[in-house]
Amino acid sequence: MKSAIIGLLAETSLHPGTEQSTGVVDMPVARESFSGYPVIVGSSMKGALRDMAHRRKLVDEDEIFGKPDKAGAVAVTDARLLLLPVRSMTGHYKWVTCPYILERLQRDRILAGMGGSLEIPRPDKEQAFSSGEENSIFLEELSFKAVKGELTKMVDVIKPLIPHKSVQERLNDQLVIINDDNFAYFAAYGLQVNARNQLNEITKTSMNLWYEETLPPDSLFYFLLISHSDKDNSLDKVKQLFNECPYLQIGGNETVGQGWCAVAWPEKQGGNK
Repeated sequence: MKSAIIGLLAETSLHPGTEQSTGVVDMPVARESFSGYPVIVGSSMKGALRDMAHRRKLVDEDEIFGKPDKAGAVAVTDARLLLLPVRSMTGHYKWVTCPYILERLQRDRILAGMGGSLEIPRPDKEQAFSSGEENSIFLEELSFKAVKGELTKMVDVIKPLIPHKSVQERLNDQLVIINDDNFAYFAAYGLQVNARNQLNEITKTSMNLWYEETLPPDSLFYFLLISHSDKDNSLDKVKQLFNECPYLQIGGNETVGQGWCAVAWPEKQGGNK
């Protein structure tokens, strides 16, 4: 078995939707049932990759992604949230994550053959770890006591999942690690909710008003591709899709520009056998 871990940086707002509404939000984003974190489910990821393969005609989409009566050569996992942009009074915005998410990343790196252990900070509910010099960090309406930590190794692990060098260079200054419970709060209540309206073509009166939840640009996700065989080169074939245009459209609202992600395929992935 061979595996690869792939980074997804949202270039535009992202709406990986779900069929169930929650409260006043008619169209929320999909979430993990146990954690409440936003997620792009594996079926959506596989559909987006298959659509790209169909459009670009570079690989046999049935061979790679399967048919109704036959499994494909590659399994596609859910895309997991790694960094969530959160508005801050102490900077442009902060990329926020938490120990549990970093622990999952470490386990997934092992599966992808990238190995190495991470020293994961464990802040309490009043603390926020960063590499900056500030005494307090403000995230939305909440204030945290800033704890300066050595995050260089953590930044080096995350950087390969970000496709743009200019974005990589500001990661060290914007990365903030907070308590799991505090992160769950921002993941639940920190996303943008937009009101959208359908108008009558003639009278221009409202026919349907609904509220839609989206993830902000610069949200960072990652997912895994798992090849069922050591002998084929199916992962290389999928990688070929991104050689000329490393972008992927995921989720709903493509016609209004949502869902475009830049793809990062880190090098030196040894796989797992």
